[in-house]
Amino acid sequence: MQPSSPRKSRKILSILAGLGLGCLILSLFTTGYIDLHSMLIQARTRVVLAGLACTKSEPLSIRKGAKGCFYVSDKRALAAVSSFWERFFQGHDGLFSIYVHALPGYVPEFGRKSVFYQRQIPSQPAQWGEMNMCEAEQRLLANALLDWSNERFVLLSESCIPLFPFPVIYKYLIESKESFVGSFDDPGPYGRGRYNPKMVPEVDISQWRKGSQWFEVQRALAIDIISDTKYYPKFKEFCRPPCYVDEHYFPTMLTIKSPSLIAGRSVTWVDWSRGGSHPATFGKGDITEAFLKRVKEDQKCQYNGQESSVCLLFARKFAPNALKPLLEFSSSVLGFNSS
Repeated sequence: MQPSSPRKSRKILSILAGLGLGCLILSLFTTGYIDLHSMLIQARTRVVLAGLACTKSEPLSIRKGAKGCFYVSDKRALAAVSSFWERFFQGHDGLFSIYVHALPGYVPEFGRKSVFYQRQIPSQPAQWGEMNMCEAEQRLLANALLDWSNERFVLLSESCIPLFPFPVIYKYLIESKESFVGSFDDPGPYGRGRYNPKMVPEVDISQWRKGSQWFEVQRALAIDIISDTKYYPKFKEFCRPPCYVDEHYFPTMLTIKSPSLIAGRSVTWVDWSRGGSHPATFGKGDITEAFLKRVKEDQKCQYNGQESSVCLLFARKFAPNALKPLLEFSSSVLGFNSS
């Protein structure tokens, strides 16, 4: 199944990222940024949206004209590949918002015409495998939720690239009946082997899940993620390295709470074939037409109950020196606008 391009009149996608699809819209209509570092610790029972608290028992209103949200988790290398993303977003203003979580003190140098201009949110330090990484993701979601037109949210990093043109990705996400959160039961040492029995009764070992950090969620699940008070304390206390909380917290929580709303798979491609704690990083010498086509075309999955050949919308990890060949293939292989 190859999604067709959306009609020009439709504005119903949100994308978050390091690029998040739920909030990928030039967020020109938000009322401001909020720093949820203290709120996430002290007031996790409330969902704060533009200064209004919405309890779980209250209905959620989702406005038409929704956008896609792209959340960027780290901007250190983003400047190096910004021109690639600029080309991806070109001509689609009003359909996406961008939110960037960078190291505290980072001063961006994007011009006023850049899609990344003034998209940085207040941040706190985050370490790989620690709970503050999940808190950074919650902080991104909370800021993106301030814009009611953001409906779907995609988390990406500065080393991610899109594999298809914007209209294809937009339509794929906005029309999906499920959110794309990786979640599976791994019986081995890197799955159930990381489970701590002290997590009962909130989390039983049969409920323990593992999945990719790079997720895409609809608005209702984004609210669940930032408002959780039940599972957060257990994961913060009992899931520490070598239990990497960003691989278990959201996949487990969402599988328990809303199993019918998640697809159990991510839309971001990674290569673990080289082994180790981190996926392979691809540089200038790796980027060929054949390589990009293989990543795009070697796919098979279920989408809205039907078999699809489009499953992975983004890919990582790409080094800054991969920019030149990526730009060369952006039109011929990835389908971006050539203008």
